[in-house]
Amino acid sequence: MPSESLRWETLEALKNSPKGKISFDPHWSERDENIMVGCKETICLSSHSGILLERLSSSTLQKSFCLDSISGYSSPGLSEEIPASFSSTGSVSDTNRRQNTHSNGLSGKTEHEQVVSDEVKDEDPDMDVGEVSSPASSSAISLLSPKAMEVAGRIIKFEEEHREKAKMALRRRQEQQEKLVAAAASSESEQLKRFEEFMELKQRQEFQSMRDMMERETKESIGRQEKLKEEQRYRMKILNLRVREAELQRQREAELERQRQTEGKERLRNLNTIQEEVLQLNLLLEPTTQTRSDLPPSSLSSYSSRGNQLCSQVSEVVRKTTEGAFPSVEDMTVAERALHEMRALIRLMQEAVARVQEEKKKKEEEEEDARRKQAELQVQQEEQKKAAQSAKEKAQRRGLQNSAEDSTLKWYKNLQESAARCAESFENLNTPKDNATKKLKLELQKAATIPVSQIASDSGSQLREIFDKMDKLLSGQAVVSSGKSVSTSQHPQGLEFISYKLAEKFVKQGEEEVASHHEAAFPIAVVASGVWERHPRVGDLILAHLHKKCPYAVPHYPPMKEGTSVEAYQRILGYRVDDGGMEGQDSFLKRMSGMIRLYAAIIQLRWPYGSKQAPLPHGLNHGWRWLAQMLNMEPLADITATLLFDFLEVCGHALMKQYQAQFWKLLLLVREEYFPR
Repeated sequence: MPSESLRWETLEALKNSPKGKISFDPHWSERDENIMVGCKETICLSSHSGILLERLSSSTLQKSFCLDSISGYSSPGLSEEIPASFSSTGSVSDTNRRQNTHSNGLSGKTEHEQVVSDEVKDEDPDMDVGEVSSPASSSAISLLSPKAMEVAGRIIKFEEEHREKAKMALRRRQEQQEKLVAAAASSESEQLKRFEEFMELKQRQEFQSMRDMMERETKESIGRQEKLKEEQRYRMKILNLRVREAELQRQREAELERQRQTEGKERLRNLNTIQEEVLQLNLLLEPTTQTRSDLPPSSLSSYSSRGNQLCSQVSEVVRKTTEGAFPSVEDMTVAERALHEMRALIRLMQEAVARVQEEKKKKEEEEEDARRKQAELQVQQEEQKKAAQSAKEKAQRRGLQNSAEDSTLKWYKNLQESAARCAESFENLNTPKDNATKKLKLELQKAATIPVSQIASDSGSQLREIFDKMDKLLSGQAVVSSGKSVSTSQHPQGLEFISYKLAEKFVKQGEEEVASHHEAAFPIAVVASGVWERHPRVGDLILAHLHKKCPYAVPHYPPMKEGTSVEAYQRILGYRVDDGGMEGQDSFLKRMSGMIRLYAAIIQLRWPYGSKQAPLPHGLNHGWRWLAQMLNMEPLADITATLLFDFLEVCGHALMKQYQAQFWKLLLLVREEYFPR
């Protein structure tokens, strides 16, 4: 249809017009511009609008042309015929030529009227378009016939209706556009409000976060300040404490200095007193007429030389003090030790002189008694020999003895006398009169007894440390005991004291520790064997203490002598007797068992770190001798069976390996002949 093609051309023409090129800017509100500013510009048609107008107005122009020609050449009555004849007789070419000529004139008029109507419409949009073109139309219509007038009237009416519809549509469209614009404005305003609220919320959040951050930083800074203040207070407290401690230390040092000065002066006075006493005692060591006659020259020279050495020691200490320094505690110890040795030397010399005088008196008395009793002694000796011979013959007839052999008893008595002489030699140290000697005695006793007490069945590698400590102590070297350095050289009687106490402690361990724990016999015995090998004097003292507490280890059954009380005889037999009476038989057998087990372990063990070539100091031959003499004596109730069992249990395997067939013969003798007794 031609109208559809015209629509597309109309839309193309509108598209190419300036109104069709209006662009929408989303940022118009930020520049404060009016959104309808483009609608108020002058509307201009493109070059293609002329063609459109020609096609739209071609039929109207033809009709008007025909009417004009009829009105000029004919009467109104012929109005209905003229168009028909005109249309039937007129040539197409003439008609077209006239039509073109008239259309050109009409087109110029129409264009002028259109421009005028556009200007008027721009000035007043509500003004009716028909009012502008009505003069020409009315002038043209007034020339038409009634039929044409009717047609024109209908056309005009249709145009008016169409114009009214257009106005109504335009008004509705304007209202719709206004509503859309109002809705868009309302939506934009709401969005603007939301945006402003969002921006305000964001600003508030930023402000709140900024304020929180400032508060947090403020709190942190306050916390740091408090921490710094606390640290400063703590440092000040520490500094005050240090200053106070420094002041107290200075006061203590000053007090100690005053005390050192006082003690130094006191030690200096004591040193002068000691030197004076040592020099006076040294004068007593000078040989006089009496001492020359009583003592040999070698003893006198030894006493004099030792006294001079002690005086030199004290003089050396005094020489140090002449340089302006006070004597130290060590110097005073050296001086006091020299004084004690000097006193002991004087005492020994006096005792030696007294012994010589007593010996002289005894010799004189003995010589007198010897001449008087010589005959009587000879008679008594002969009678004793006869009695002893008869006793031996009786014992041989019975088969067993009641006492040990003479050689064994002599050996037993020599050991007891040696132990008694050793105890007498350190009598001054054992019963001290001054505090220094008492302290030294306690330290030496601890150094000797504590290592022996530390020996146990699970000692292991500690045995060598214990042995080395005992060996150093017995060799005169210094050892540490209870945090103090102790040596036997600190006292002239220190070595005898240590040897005696050490042997006594070994036997006491057998009496107590081994009696309760039989397996402890071997570690104690191996250490005792090592000490015995290095220091034989200690071994003799061990035997002396063992025989004194357990005479059955000799073996010896002491007889009860005339005038001996029952309690004294019980002590000789090895029983413990106190105010509560004699100990029980079980306790007595337990102690005897512990000591005989220790003795049986000693005779078969060797110190593993000593000389393996040398023989044992007290070997298995002594065990064989003990066992043989024990079986040659009459058995005693309980004691003999206990000692034989404990001895064979500990030492039987070693005796079997050493004596082999002889040992089996001995056991056969025990089973067949000795058990029945």
